[in-house]
Amino acid sequence: MKIIISPAKKMNIDTDTLACRSAPVFLDEAAELLEWMRRLTFGQAKELWKCNGKIAEQNYRRFQEMDLERNLTPAVIAYEGIQYQYMAPAVFGGAETDYIQEHLRILSGFYGVLKPFDGVTPYRLEMQAKASSAGDLYQFWGDKLYREVVREEKPAGGAPGRDGTERDLIVNLASKEYSRCVEKYLTPEDRYLTIVFGELTDGKVKQKGTLAKMARGEMVRYLAENRVEDADGIKGFDRLGYRFDEALSGVREYVFLKNELRTDTDTV
Repeated sequence: MKIIISPAKKMNIDTDTLACRSAPVFLDEAAELLEWMRRLTFGQAKELWKCNGKIAEQNYRRFQEMDLERNLTPAVIAYEGIQYQYMAPAVFGGAETDYIQEHLRILSGFYGVLKPFDGVTPYRLEMQAKASSAGDLYQFWGDKLYREVVREEKPAGGAPGRDGTERDLIVNLASKEYSRCVEKYLTPEDRYLTIVFGELTDGKVKQKGTLAKMARGEMVRYLAENRVEDADGIKGFDRLGYRFDEALSGVREYVFLKNELRTDTDTV
């Protein structure tokens, strides 16, 4: 099972809390993007980031001074977004850190695909950026992110693909901006499950950005603490007031609703 999540815009440097275990698999591609970013003027970079002057100055300086091999932070604690705050990986035990290193993959516009303990440096480059050295970033990465996520999947009992390899479950906890990099290349043999955290509004499930990010982080923590290895194990998640809704869920999408808003109210 592989779990995919999005990165966060805000990043930090922390070389003390946890140690890096590996290097990003697409480090050569990151170096190519780094050289492209360094050729941008400050005005071009600010337009690309669509941020205020202070943030633009910080990140423009970061790219000019960036070293991809020194003073690195494990990716899972380098990102400071809400999802990562609720995941709280810095306080994981050894079994939990081993679990996320094996199962969790962070999708990145700059690094491509990251294992949690790959060493990274702070950057700002969202996947939906409109330009890069080869068109937009979706074009730059092509199917590389998809192939990296599925290439290690050879579990016992997995569904065999056309190439004879076995396909395991991909659990999607990423935003649409990032999950698109994988979804576009899925084959009929792939087992892909999107997790939705929402509320019922006029009979429709609506996700709220901040609440969904909180729940995604809690879900990763739940999966790690319980060593979940299959789709059925995901259904037991019951944190932040969410519970699995069987009636609204299907093979490719699991829906979790706030307890008081579930459709199967007799089981609440």
